[in-house]
Amino acid sequence: MLWVKALHIIFVASWFAGLFYLPRIFVNLASVPADSHAERERLLLMARRLLRFMGPLALLAIGLGLVLWLHYGIGRGPGNGWLHAKLVGVLAAGGYHHACAKLLRRFENSANTRSERWFRVFNEGAILLFAAIVVLVVVKPF
Repeated sequence: MLWVKALHIIFVASWFAGLFYLPRIFVNLASVPADSHAERERLLLMARRLLRFMGPLALLAIGLGLVLWLHYGIGRGPGNGWLHAKLVGVLAAGGYHHACAKLLRRFENSANTRSERWFRVFNEGAILLFAAIVVLVVVKPF
């Protein structure tokens, strides 16, 4: 079980590293001057590759979490409301991941209407999700 738990933590941290960095690329994309095609294409390539890399990380993190829950029984029984809250956080992280993919498609289609400032605020969402999930798992407040 400890190997599964260690791998779960590694893949969660790796997935969230991507969720931290991809919106940062969006900040840079939103601030690229209209005549700077090479810079825009370089940033789009980075974003595409990062998003493709994040998908398998997310699946492995979620899959190993399911193994811990369903096979090893972590979070079962009374007093484990923290797990239900964590699952909501994981669903929110999946939604955030999906939103990043949608935002990337808008950049690819030159249809972005959001400002650099908006992406700076959006970038904080992954940090808040990660912090909430870690607190729920470590502190187990309910």
